[in-house]
Amino acid sequence: MAQEIFKRYELKYLITRAEHEALREAILGRMAYDTYGDPEGKYNIVSLYFESDQKDIYFETMNKLRFRQKLRLRVYDQATLASPSFIEIKQKFTNVVNKRRTVIPLHEAYDVLSQPFSEEQSGSIDASNPQILREALHFRDLYALKPATVVSYDRQAFSGTVKGEEDLRVTFDYNLMCRDDDLSIENGPEGTYFTDPNLVILEVKVSNSVPFWLARILSEFEFYKQGFSKFCTSMDVLEGKIVPEPFIREVLT
Repeated sequence: MAQEIFKRYELKYLITRAEHEALREAILGRMAYDTYGDPEGKYNIVSLYFESDQKDIYFETMNKLRFRQKLRLRVYDQATLASPSFIEIKQKFTNVVNKRRTVIPLHEAYDVLSQPFSEEQSGSIDASNPQILREALHFRDLYALKPATVVSYDRQAFSGTVKGEEDLRVTFDYNLMCRDDDLSIENGPEGTYFTDPNLVILEVKVSNSVPFWLARILSEFEFYKQGFSKFCTSMDVLEGKIVPEPFIREVLT
């Protein structure tokens, strides 16, 4: 059964493709390719993000409120309306990320997310966790959220193998694209690049602290943590506020 509740720290870095390849080789001795992906831990992610007319979610993130949250609908790899999807609430309080999600057939997810909350309707949906589904629908109604943008990317993921580090995950996201003209996530990863295609988002995800060996490697590579919101950056690109390549190169320098 897919994990439904996560609580962890997420550290983000913007790196080059070449640095991705080098770091991958450096961590393989202590980590393994994620078993949810192909033999090299690779898979595709397509997410539909929800937003209000006032862009409350965008401004909560950009203003770095101590508590902020997002609602999204996500599928993995090639999906159809009959495929499993994930309705997710992602919350961040100070530096701790909490994610709660429920698995639901994609066609049912579209139906339930397009209608006002109804206890009777939510109870009839084939969701793996009905309570999380109700929380997601209440969140949507509280903010008057509507489908806003689709974000997609390829990911290569690694899991900890050493005793005591089973919760450690390292992910590399690349080919980051977005669109708002087609909000059907079963149509796959199509759209406009919202980062330089030669760059990768590295994320280190851990329940407590980063293991010393990994912290040392990140320091040797001279990687520095920086905030990066896929949702907000995609919104800025789609609205013409930033041009992806110059923006990201400026951030890196």
